[in-house]
Parts: sequence; structure tokens; C-alpha cells
Amino acid sequence: MTFSFYRVGAMVQRYWYLLRSSWPRILDLIYWPAVQMLMWGFLQLYISQNAGYFAQAGGVFIGSVLLWDILFRGQLGFSISFLEEMYAHNLGNIMISPLRPVEFLAALMTMSIIRLSIGMVPVSFLAIAFFGFNVWSMGLALAAFFLNLILTSWAIGIFVSGLLLRNGMGAESLAWTIMFLFLPLTCVYYPVAVLPHWLQWVAWSLPPTYVFEGMRALLIDHVFRADLMVEAFAINVVFFIAASVAFLKLLDSARVQGSLMQTGE
Repeated sequence: MTFSFYRVGAMVQRYWYLLRSSWPRILDLIYWPAVQMLMWGFLQLYISQNAGYFAQAGGVFIGSVLLWDILFRGQLGFSISFLEEMYAHNLGNIMISPLRPVEFLAALMTMSIIRLSIGMVPVSFLAIAFFGFNVWSMGLALAAFFLNLILTSWAIGIFVSGLLLRNGMGAESLAWTIMFLFLPLTCVYYPVAVLPHWLQWVAWSLPPTYVFEGMRALLIDHVFRADLMVEAFAINVVFFIAASVAFLKLLDSARVQGSLMQTGE
């Protein structure tokens, strides 16, 4: 069987109907990014008025929040669409349909971008209106940041989905919390140099670290670090392949164990 964009489109349409039929789902996509951006934005405004360094590093907190939300919401958008199938006890039906696992993942990645766009585009304009910070002014650098962050979020989402297939809803909490394990290690709000030397090695093994270091270089020093983006992309490729292989292995194990039809605790 060849890859079918028709089957991918059918799954995306299913998730889109679920999303648009529920205003709480849409509100949730915008609510939390907006709250975070406003909270950190007002904090940045206060600090910039009372500290010379941060006055020169205009927008570094707001930029960090917006980029972090790309990483977090990208993974969450992927995982929530997958969880919709588990809540509906529909995984067994999907797996016996002509839909291939790679097409299923492609549909989840597409929905991840759709959900992310619904949440982040309005919030980016709020940042302009409230704080005069225009994330779109980063231009091509923003595209490089986005590519690396979304690849990381998909890799984590794919791996978590495999764990959910194998372990059922008992592993649901991972979908909501796993990204926060990366929050202190990816140096979202501070440079890598702040970490202990031994922990810096861990930080540099994670692609988002390169993105946030690159963002600070762009906003503070006005330099685009293409070298950091290339290194992040190379690590992301390894992560993505490893996560995909793990997903397929966990899917095979779920089929053998019969857990596809038993998605409870």
C-alpha cells in the first residue's frame, strides 16, 4: 500500500469537525497562550523599566513565552488529537482500516499545526498590541525556530502516543506533563551558562536549547546563529527517526498484547 493523502485528509477532516463543533476546545487553544504572554509580558515591562540589561534585551521574555508555546502546544495538539481516539475507543477501528500508521501520524502532525495556528496567531497580535513586540519581524529566523521546535514537539508526541498505545490511559498524564520536564533543561528563560557545567551537556543534547539560545542572540545581539539552527535540525532528525521507530515497535507490541481494544486504565 502506498501513502495516501486522501486517507490523511479524511483523518484531518474528522479532527477538524471535532474541534470546530466545540467552542471550549477552541477557547482553550487561545486562553492559556494569551494568559502566559500577558503575565510574562507585564513582568518584562516591569523589569525593563528597572534594569538596564533587560531594557536592552527588549522582548526576550515575550519571545521566550511565544516560542515555548510553539514547542508545548505543538506536542499537546498532536497528543490531544490522538487522545480523542482513545476517549472514543476508536483505535481498534482505525488500526483495522486501510489507514497506515505513517498516514495516521501525518494526520496528527497536520492537526498539530492547525491547533497551534488557532492558538498562537491571535496571541502574537496581542503581543504587538500590548507590548509592541512583533514576533513576525524575526522573518526567516522565526521560520528556522518554528521548524526545529515543531519537529521536537512531534517527536515527543509520537513517542508519547506509542506509550499510550502500549499502556493505555494509565499513561495519559505523560501527554500533559512530559514537556514540562524539558522546561528547565532547554533554558527557555535563561542562557545555558546559568546551568552547572555537567548539566550543560544535557541541555545541549536537546534541540530546543539551540532555538532559545538563537532567539536570545537575535534579540540581544541582533545576530542570527544559523549554526545553532543546523545543529538543532540534525539532532531533531535523530529524535524524529528514533521516536517513529519506537512508535512502530510499541504499536506492534500493543497488537501482540491486545491492548488496542483495551484503552482503559
